[in-house]
Amino acid sequence: MGNTAEENSSLFPIFILAIMVLSLVPYTIHRVANAAWKKARSIHCHCSVCLRSGKYRTSVAKKISKFSTCSNLVVLLLWVIMLFLVYYVKHITREAVPLSARKVAERNANAGVLTEGIAPFLQLPHFSEAVVKKLGRKKVRTFQDLREMTPNDRMDLLIQSGFSDIEANDVETVLDMMPSITIAVTCETEGEEGIQEGDIVTLRAWISLKRGNGLTAALPHAPYFPFHKEENYWLLLADPVSNNVWVSQKVSFMDEATAVTAASKAIQESLEGSGASVKEINVAVKDAVEKVKSGSRLVMVKFQAPAESTYNLTAYCLSDTWIGCDKKVIVKLKVAKRSRAGTRAMIAEEGPVQEDGIEEEENEEDEGTYDDYESEYSDDEEGEPEEKSRTGKHANGKSHVGNRSSGTDSGSDTDEA
Repeated sequence: MGNTAEENSSLFPIFILAIMVLSLVPYTIHRVANAAWKKARSIHCHCSVCLRSGKYRTSVAKKISKFSTCSNLVVLLLWVIMLFLVYYVKHITREAVPLSARKVAERNANAGVLTEGIAPFLQLPHFSEAVVKKLGRKKVRTFQDLREMTPNDRMDLLIQSGFSDIEANDVETVLDMMPSITIAVTCETEGEEGIQEGDIVTLRAWISLKRGNGLTAALPHAPYFPFHKEENYWLLLADPVSNNVWVSQKVSFMDEATAVTAASKAIQESLEGSGASVKEINVAVKDAVEKVKSGSRLVMVKFQAPAESTYNLTAYCLSDTWIGCDKKVIVKLKVAKRSRAGTRAMIAEEGPVQEDGIEEEENEEDEGTYDDYESEYSDDEEGEPEEKSRTGKHANGKSHVGNRSSGTDSGSDTDEA
């Protein structure tokens, strides 16, 4: 919200200037045209003698008093304000690094030409193209070469290139503000071994920032930016082969309290989902909080695994403020063929079938008991020997369909008796 308010306040002068131009310029042209067409006719004598007398000449004070009407003064004031706004807008929109400096120079392997152009150098105070050429002759051909020098060697080099002590100290101050980024990225399917096509993959990235001055949050060197510029970074997971961006996430180092809360919550939810113990969760959350306080930020993003293959991806951490401070690492993602979903589906389908089988066996036992009861009753009533009863029981255990017919026959024999 603060950035939005500052952006609006910087755009307000441009808005006022546009309104003034649209109204003041046509009005001024109209007034001048009317004054030219309606010039008052003089009624005095225009001979050379009368003109030389000077009595018909208008003094400067009279001309000023004639011009100093209320409407004319208002128009003049508006023109002064408009010119001031033009000057102000021209200076706040001036770039610190010109676009031409961002073009990458053609490199010859033996020519020693800068590989990244001069743009990273021009974000430092008091630098110009002439200074960059002098550094190139002293074998400082890249911005990284300049940063890797010791402070004393760099100070001597800058003074030899024409910098004063104050200017060299300004360069050191800005270099101490510039960040050094490191990233560690892992991709996994939570609760599973390996990644299979169609899985929900969790990308976990720790982005660490270090500065020479020891700060984590800092406002960069941007003297020509119209308002306070906050550093922001973007984490991208991309496939260079297909030129596709799989994941993009904004990262900020300005608010430590929010980062601590977000990292603690993400780690806790992840471990709870995997069934970790309370002690393990507390230890992991404590480690995450210490990392955040030491200048790291946790990024957790979920995406769906693509088709079976091995992907050589690249994770980029890009700065929207500094040139030459970006970082990238290679991420190898191996996606296996889908197998877990089929196994789970088969188990889910076999469950009801086994339950039906159990119910069917229970029904068979119930029917067998009923048939046994009928056969025992028929044995008692007809006085048949015990062997026949046992034979009936044996058939009952073999097939309940045949028992029902035998039971019916025994009933008919009873009626005939």
